[in-house]
Amino acid sequence: MFNSVYLGQFASHMIPLELTRHLVATDAEAEASLFQRAEAPFGIFLGWAAQANRDSPERLYVAQAPLNQLPKPLRDDLPTPELVVKAGKGDVYDTSIWLGVAPTNTPLHRDPNPNLYLQLAGRKVIRLLEPGSGWSVFAAVQAELGRQHSGKFRGEDMMKGEEKRLLEANIWLDKPAENQEDFTGLEATLEADEYLFIPEGWWHSVKSIGTGCTASTSLQSGRDDDEDNATKRKRKDVPSRTKRNRYISIAW
Repeated sequence: MFNSVYLGQFASHMIPLELTRHLVATDAEAEASLFQRAEAPFGIFLGWAAQANRDSPERLYVAQAPLNQLPKPLRDDLPTPELVVKAGKGDVYDTSIWLGVAPTNTPLHRDPNPNLYLQLAGRKVIRLLEPGSGWSVFAAVQAELGRQHSGKFRGEDMMKGEEKRLLEANIWLDKPAENQEDFTGLEATLEADEYLFIPEGWWHSVKSIGTGCTASTSLQSGRDDDEDNATKRKRKDVPSRTKRNRYISIAW
């Protein structure tokens, strides 16, 4: 789990915290969930994480906490990787950290800039779709709901209710929305100390797997003209690819 002794010294620091409560309804109703976002002391999350498990009905998640707003000792623990500094223009537009206890889930969305996603602790599975396929999936879900949304950033609508259920079923359960086109995507499993490059405009959904704590950080940088493939590397290893259902697994 998290190093509560070390992190506890920052318990009063305010962070963006997400609360999800899963409610099991009667047989005649569907399972529902409540979702809230708020700024809260870091200590609230640490206290919950110390006793949480996979079956806890209430889930807390530190989502998109800006690194530049963390206390300096924590910022120093997460320096910008040399790969980012030397790649492309070397500029970083945004950096965030994500902390939780498995299982965690971020539904299908896209980021406004190229993104280097680093796994710090635990394991996560990421499914990716190229821009056209991702938009087709997202638009089909929105049409089924009678809505319109750009899919950028981690909007609140996709974190609860029917939109969350449909996105989950589509990407992870192979249950497409009405009038949705077929697609082939990529899937990568990240262990601690591994990272995934997500090109600008690529859609992705993320799930933590296993048990215990999970921690990730993402760095969004300027666009590089050579960025045209989703590339995962650990140290100097280059992935091979093996077809699996509608997703091509990035293996190494």
